[in-house]
Amino acid sequence: MSQPKSRRLHQSRLGRFSQLGRLAGGVAGGMMSKGVKRWSKGEGFSARDLALTPGNLERVSDRLSQMRGAAMKVGQLVSMDAGHLMPAELSALLSRLRSNADALPLSQLDPVLAEAWGSNWIDQFSQFSYQPIAAASIGQVHKAVLRSGETLAIKVQYPGVRRSIDSDIDNVATLLRWSRLLPESLDLAPLLADAKAQLHAETDYDKEALSMQRFSGWLRGRDEWSVPRVQSQLTGSTVLAMSFAEGKPLESLDQADSATQALWVSRLFALFFEELFSFGSVQTDPNYANYLFDSERQQVTLLDFGAVRDYQTEMIDGYRALFKAAMDADRAAVFESARRIGYFSEAIDTQQTDAVIELFMMATEPLRVATYDFGRSDIAPRIREQGLELSMKQGYWHSPPVASLFLHRKLAGLYLLAQRLNVTLPVRDLLEHQFDPGAGTVDKNPAGCHP
Repeated sequence: MSQPKSRRLHQSRLGRFSQLGRLAGGVAGGMMSKGVKRWSKGEGFSARDLALTPGNLERVSDRLSQMRGAAMKVGQLVSMDAGHLMPAELSALLSRLRSNADALPLSQLDPVLAEAWGSNWIDQFSQFSYQPIAAASIGQVHKAVLRSGETLAIKVQYPGVRRSIDSDIDNVATLLRWSRLLPESLDLAPLLADAKAQLHAETDYDKEALSMQRFSGWLRGRDEWSVPRVQSQLTGSTVLAMSFAEGKPLESLDQADSATQALWVSRLFALFFEELFSFGSVQTDPNYANYLFDSERQQVTLLDFGAVRDYQTEMIDGYRALFKAAMDADRAAVFESARRIGYFSEAIDTQQTDAVIELFMMATEPLRVATYDFGRSDIAPRIREQGLELSMKQGYWHSPPVASLFLHRKLAGLYLLAQRLNVTLPVRDLLEHQFDPGAGTVDKNPAGCHP
């Protein structure tokens, strides 16, 4: 695993705004330079083409990675919403923001830990790695050993993240609009409002610790899964301490035999369906680094419960109806269940409706066959082509509820993993098992996990 580079984090609103201002100036300069070159050659160009140059995309990625926090997170959320509905270059750039943040220098790390644990915090450890083993949008993770000998993973929140959420999101959205990197018809307002609420929840590490404990309770006795144990005495709203998990990121399954690959991808699909239809609570981030595979123990450890979302019964029932309609290829029922979830909250014409339904039918293709060969599937490029046709040529862009976008992201991540590992899976059977009335639902707060 490559070590994150260290750069100081600007915490003040003015400092963060000035960083975005410099980014806007750099993007504008890049557009002007490229435009002049094309004009001198007699070539045509559009503002959108100029904004999507490799240089400008790199400027956006680098600056948001340096800023971290909500500025980086909003790029991730927009990539979820746009998905296959935006140019491949921009989609690829935003997907890079999932875990590509800079690390905090020690001068900023120490005050966070001192505030959480006291000025002599280092005394309780025999070892503490100041270089983080991972750095993402909201925090970074350090490996440490208590004097008792227990090895921990310490998740430390970046200073000032909570204070900057609302202004960061508004400023980045303005920048993306100005730079023509998003379709003009995209209504960002509902997405941004929910993003702010979600990010404020994600910065509460006490809440994340509770989610870890709930999942640990639900999966108790399931030897194939492991959830780190929360070290409650060292955990607070800005620092989360947990048992250190051994293993390699999920992509290490590339080296496993085909039977092992199919087994684990099948288990991951089954777990996703169980989370939605049984737990009513889904870990929505499909980043491979959130799953550690231990080949010797044949076990996967689940990480990063900040992205856990609870789903209300109405939405769960809506998705149950949607999946059943898709399995039966009942387009009218697909439309009705999608409308019930919130996909069609505004008036659209028949052509646009048919195109949206076609997207659903493509995305649920694996549910209409006994087994689906992901290795031979071209489902991703077909969805991209249909999405671009809908958003760019037919002028329709409506964001479904943000809670739905998180489910889309998780399912898309599973599709990509299945395709990467070239597996053939009975996805329909895995889903139908959760439709069995005997499967039921579980206690939202297992024993010992009540707030």
